[in-house]
Amino acid sequence: MADPNDATHEVPELPFPAVRDVSATAPLRWISRGFDDFRACPVPSLFYGFCFAAMGLLITIVFERAYEYTSALTAGFLLLGPFLAMGLYEISRRRERDERCDLAPTLTVWRRNMGNIGLFALVLGVIFLVWTRASLIIFALFYTNEMPNLSGFLSQLLSLENLEFLLVYFSIGLIFASIVFAVSVVSIPLMLDRDQDAITSMLTSISALAHNPWAMLVWGFLIVAFTVVGFLSFHLGLVVLMPIIGHATWHAYRDLVVADTPSGRPA
Repeated sequence: MADPNDATHEVPELPFPAVRDVSATAPLRWISRGFDDFRACPVPSLFYGFCFAAMGLLITIVFERAYEYTSALTAGFLLLGPFLAMGLYEISRRRERDERCDLAPTLTVWRRNMGNIGLFALVLGVIFLVWTRASLIIFALFYTNEMPNLSGFLSQLLSLENLEFLLVYFSIGLIFASIVFAVSVVSIPLMLDRDQDAITSMLTSISALAHNPWAMLVWGFLIVAFTVVGFLSFHLGLVVLMPIIGHATWHAYRDLVVADTPSGRPA
């Protein structure tokens, strides 16, 4: 029988990773560290940046030809972003460990915890499908006779015509985006770093958001702002800004989740 006074006895593991409280300005520090990673590993980072730019271009094409699907495709952008960013997380992780930041090892990093990452992808996929259906239903409810053309839709958007439609459309989109954000703040970095299961990772992510609402509000605003700037720059900004966000997300994970070591520092 183990002596409870013995300092060497094993400490039972916590059911979930511990979460830190951070200041509202912490996201600015994450962005700064993300930019440092981008400068230190420009080639692999730019590879993923061009992938994000290609996704942005696809959204633009869909908006011009079938804009009623834009919300759903934007959802897809938000859903696929964390998975595409896995390579960026691995680049930051390797740099943290003073390892080479080559592109090749980052392309298959998902194999490290494939089952749980696949489950997480399934959850986000369901959200994506529901969001797609909700978007189409909203259009159908407000446009029972004929869908407006692109110029008509833009005129409504800019002049606030059919205000009820705009409020419902963007409110529903905000709800789904918030759900995705809540479950993915630190989920994938946690699964990659510790081989954590998907459910625990998502609950930890929600816990990080609940403990740091102001920091998460700033973080969400920065992600949206960087994305908007990237789109407004004819997608060229996405090539640089999205990798910075990806690297910064790794540092957000390091700040928000207590490291799984006795010292509390990264292994």
